[in-house]
Amino acid sequence: MFDLIAFDADDTLWENEAHYELAREQFHQILSPYILTANIDELMDQTENNNIPYFGYGVSSFIFSLIETAIQATKKQISADDIQRIIDISREMLDTKIDLYDRVEPTLQHLSKKYTLMLITKGDLLHQHSKLNRSGLSGYFQYVEVVPDKTLEIYADILSRHKIDPARFIMVGNSMRSDILPVLELGARAIYIPGKLSWSHEHSELPDELADNFVKLEHLGQVAEWINGYTG
Repeated sequence: MFDLIAFDADDTLWENEAHYELAREQFHQILSPYILTANIDELMDQTENNNIPYFGYGVSSFIFSLIETAIQATKKQISADDIQRIIDISREMLDTKIDLYDRVEPTLQHLSKKYTLMLITKGDLLHQHSKLNRSGLSGYFQYVEVVPDKTLEIYADILSRHKIDPARFIMVGNSMRSDILPVLELGARAIYIPGKLSWSHEHSELPDELADNFVKLEHLGQVAEWINGYTG
């Protein structure tokens, strides 16, 4: 029996990475007229990773990194008009329709009748709350945590504040690095549902010693059945 079931949001409940993939394609188009000094994708990945400790996760950090990448790759030749086009990409991303994955709402509706549900997501605070409100799912979550990152320490703080024993907590998510490993290291359980698309930053390997508290499912529709049948 679990006292708290937590869900990741982006690419677990709704489509997210696809919007970043589209933004990268638009970014390539903007830079196509320029003579570039570096491989754009490699420079972008490096810039994003360098900026995470300063700007965190989400659309704002992503757009800062696109602008910085453009300035570096064009040797500061990028025009103000093209920088504005990059900024406009961020507005498109912030206003994008929320596309729920199949079986999400029935799963949350079923589980919320018996369990306390929490949303744990990282990214821009306003954007994450906006997406949750527009998703129509907010009523299923008793608690919402928008965090700067998902580390063992942050999960431990959340459980401590809510007075939850890690052994009675389970996290459902699509990122091995953010949703699964820190939770398992804390002594809790995790359900891994691989997303259709995955940001390379979120890739990690599962150590054998943590595998006992971990289960991999194909889709959200299997979560309620697994939890209801859990006997640990």
